[in-house]
Amino acid sequence: MADTEARAQRAADYFLEGYNCTQAVFLTCCEGLGIPAETGLRLASPFGGGMGRLREVCGTVSGMFMALGLKYGYADPKDLAAKKRLYAMVQELARRFEAEHGSIVCRTLLGLDRQRDDPTPEARTAAYYKKRPCKELAASAVRIFDGFCQDVEAGRWPAE
Repeated sequence: MADTEARAQRAADYFLEGYNCTQAVFLTCCEGLGIPAETGLRLASPFGGGMGRLREVCGTVSGMFMALGLKYGYADPKDLAAKKRLYAMVQELARRFEAEHGSIVCRTLLGLDRQRDDPTPEARTAAYYKKRPCKELAASAVRIFDGFCQDVEAGRWPAE
């Protein structure tokens, strides 16, 4: 992947511009994969806040999974080998993210004690950004995604 650190910073910057966590990661990871930015942003828009502020799977993780589907996904529902390979890839990305951050669940990463939030997004203020690790999680997700893709392309994954 071309300059992973620059891409990680781009994802963090997208989050700081107001894009949700999924959009920030998906937009960055989809560069060069042939999807128009507006289409990618619309596709990723429901997944922010752990899927519409349900605080379930972290949006940065969802963004990685969506990009993974574009890059390595299958289209034939009868291709069970491709489905198995993709699901193994999803599990490996989740394992790597969880190893680094302790969880892939939004509410856990944010230290929330409630499962769902009001659907109204919070205003993006300095206080909002100070209490949220999302910018760092977006950058980390891009690093993890890029590293995984490099491992796949170099034949280091799956490990034998």
